[in-house]
Amino acid sequence: MRIISWNVNGIRAVEKKGFFDWLKKEDPDILCLNETKAEPGQLSSAFLKPSCKTTQDGKISDSAVYHSFWASAKKRGYSGVAIYTKEEPLDVHLLGQSEFDDEGRVLIAEYKDFSLIAAYFPNSQDEGKRLSYKLAFNDAMLSLCNSIVKKGRHFLLCGDFNAAHTPIDLARPKQNENSAGYLPEERAWMDKFLAAGHIDTFRHFHPGEKGFYTWWSYRSTARENNIGWRIDYHCVDKNFISGVKSSIIRNEVTGSDHCPVEIEIIL
Repeated sequence: MRIISWNVNGIRAVEKKGFFDWLKKEDPDILCLNETKAEPGQLSSAFLKPSCKTTQDGKISDSAVYHSFWASAKKRGYSGVAIYTKEEPLDVHLLGQSEFDDEGRVLIAEYKDFSLIAAYFPNSQDEGKRLSYKLAFNDAMLSLCNSIVKKGRHFLLCGDFNAAHTPIDLARPKQNENSAGYLPEERAWMDKFLAAGHIDTFRHFHPGEKGFYTWWSYRSTARENNIGWRIDYHCVDKNFISGVKSSIIRNEVTGSDHCPVEIEIIL
């Protein structure tokens, strides 16, 4: 099963840059989107039931479409997550905490073998204006993941965490020690998350490797010069890592200030 997560920075914006052609070519089993900046009522059927090449069982079909699920912010044009999936989940639900659901931060899809959490973590903003909100969200994600494991199930948490964890996860760590996304409190939470027994899958397969980023500023030719941050993740519980075949960054894919991240799991 191939699962891709991508912060598209507006699904209607990325649609104009060939998004649906890319989706059909890639044909992932599941695609999780961050920062959709839209709600279903604003979108056509092309967005709600995009076509795919193959069905859930791998058969080629000219009429196959993805199931889509959406969590939208009350504030229009802001935040939002979505899931495109070939296999219809057993259940799909929000986090159940209004302070985060009202901003369209989380969708949880329950599959037979695992719980998929598509999450768009808040930005702590300049001078840490939303740091307390960000850390409260982070702790809610940790509690959710821990509760899933406690039930004897696996989880896959994916999305834009809006945080780089270690110095090798951004091009200029020294210059950004007081920047949103690399604040000490945000890095400490990542330490706590991993200490709870959870796995950053990219680092599991690529320990110590530098120069791999998922977000670049639109300013100063940052992407061309690979001056970026790795802030998009696929994380799993430690007992699920044996089923993870690969975890990669698709930095050749353009259309947003983020690139997709991809994981392959064997069920």
